[in-house]
Amino acid sequence: MILSASRRTDIPAYYSEWFIRRLNAGFVLTRNPMNHARISKVLLTPDIVDCIVFWTKDPLNMMNKLDILDNMGYKYYFQFTVTPYDSSIEKGLRDKEEIIKTFLNLSDRIGKDKVVWRYDPIILNNELDISYHEKQFTRLLSKLHKHTEQCIISFVDIYSKLKTNILRKISEDEMIELSKIISSLAGKYGISVNACCESSLLSGLGIEQASCIDKTLIEKICGYKLDIRKDKNQRRSCGCYESIDIGAYNTCKNGCVYCYANYSQISVNNNCKRQNPNGELLVGEINDYDIIKVRNAASNKSMQIELFD
Repeated sequence: MILSASRRTDIPAYYSEWFIRRLNAGFVLTRNPMNHARISKVLLTPDIVDCIVFWTKDPLNMMNKLDILDNMGYKYYFQFTVTPYDSSIEKGLRDKEEIIKTFLNLSDRIGKDKVVWRYDPIILNNELDISYHEKQFTRLLSKLHKHTEQCIISFVDIYSKLKTNILRKISEDEMIELSKIISSLAGKYGISVNACCESSLLSGLGIEQASCIDKTLIEKICGYKLDIRKDKNQRRSCGCYESIDIGAYNTCKNGCVYCYANYSQISVNNNCKRQNPNGELLVGEINDYDIIKVRNAASNKSMQIELFD
């Protein structure tokens, strides 16, 4: 089983204590976001969890827990988003230069292959134009290139709930123009660029489809082959492999204006008040009407084991 922690919220930044306690307990409960009364019990023992994929904009609070993960025998890597945006767009984050220091420290601690830099989502408007991104990507690349091997990009998706004039639809021509620049700049440093859920039109620029839940990388980290399929629950253009996500919507405090996982700040505030570091659920409690079922989960280790050097 691949554990995703989490597409729905920033567990390393805000819920690292809860996460470690769930690992110690050996299981976690997660609500079905489409059916609130349905709860899955997900077993978390190291013999079942092949790899943990952390998604974060700031893993500082996880740094002092890496030894715990290692001693318990878990394998993991980080999808680490670093963008150039200020607090008008990413309202809850620390100073970006301090976050960059955490990126470097994390890479030095676990290895640059296990820290994937996400420059996403890319926002274009009158102020954040192509020249802005060329300048800012160059600046960040100069700081991060020795501490990562891969950069994943995506262009912002406009959801109906996102009511802000900061975001607008991006044309294919703009995507191609900026992607050429990013690919060229990254190539000079030997950094591969992949695109998350974007059109195949970028493949001619040396930018292939990203697999954020990356079978090849996970096999390298684990040291064995995986019997695992593409994740059918994601968008058609998504290259991710199957995983189980243990996060919850409306619980991330990063405050990003482009976020699809938060419906309203009021909901986020209310949910955060209900968060119990000792709870089996990320937020809230079990109700009498809830139906709890154990999620079928097992290691994806292939019977045809091939060890890596």
